[in-house]
Amino acid sequence: MNLQLDDLALFVRVVELGTLSAAARERNAPVSQVTRSLARLEAQCGARLLHRSTHGLSLTDEGDTVLAHARQMLQTGQQLESELSGRLAGPRGWVRVGCSAVIAQAVLAPSLPSLLAAHPGLRLDIVADDRMVDMAREGLDLTIRTGTPAGDDLVAREIGQLSRSLYAAPAYAQVNGLPTTPEQLAAHQLVGHALMPVLNTWTSSEGREQRRWTISPSIRASDTGTVLALVCAGVGIGRLVDLVARPLVRSGQLLPVLPEWFGDKPLPMYAVMLRERHRLPKVRACIGHWAAWMAAV
Repeated sequence: MNLQLDDLALFVRVVELGTLSAAARERNAPVSQVTRSLARLEAQCGARLLHRSTHGLSLTDEGDTVLAHARQMLQTGQQLESELSGRLAGPRGWVRVGCSAVIAQAVLAPSLPSLLAAHPGLRLDIVADDRMVDMAREGLDLTIRTGTPAGDDLVAREIGQLSRSLYAAPAYAQVNGLPTTPEQLAAHQLVGHALMPVLNTWTSSEGREQRRWTISPSIRASDTGTVLALVCAGVGIGRLVDLVARPLVRSGQLLPVLPEWFGDKPLPMYAVMLRERHRLPKVRACIGHWAAWMAAV
């Protein structure tokens, strides 16, 4: 069979995205081009690879077999290209990174100047989203998350730690005062997360005793970046990543709230990769840099 890698790559993306039109939009190409590529691949394989119906696409048995081998072939091709280019000119190419908005602000943005100075051939595509996304479907090379990642197809490396505490703006404190005990939080305006309820459960510690407080927010936002902006604007008290909030405390833009009760135990932060991508030099260069950067802050 005279298989073309580009046809195999397009077939894999059609399966991952679920429609021909989505794969066409990703490539900025007409759907007819995707259709021709799929027809060419099916002709070379001598079998139908996808069932098409009004309910969408589904793999045939032959398509499932081709998909598995296509991913292996594309992985080998990526590794070969990356290894050769890495040896000849250093890590290079696009790295698509997924993370929350606040990690993009606290970790990625301040670390990028030194990363790009060390590896000028790299290009970064940052997808800031608090949701836990499907890495294959979104075409991500790696994601940066707190908490233990799950999945046999994933490889994770700890690159640092993040903690969260409570903060408010001086403007809020001037009008409303600040609580002196956790019980007084219920009388205050609280800023919560709309899509991740786990972030609306705040844990307080007094000595060895811990207590969980499930808050009733006065206002919620769908991402951590907006939560930060709302707290800084004086809307209410919010739970923020300390790496972002502490410089704002030093500059007078934020105040700690109940630090003796709500100083969180740091959580590990991981770089998570699909198993077939974790050996790429461009990915390894990013992870090594961010681990060193986190160790120095």
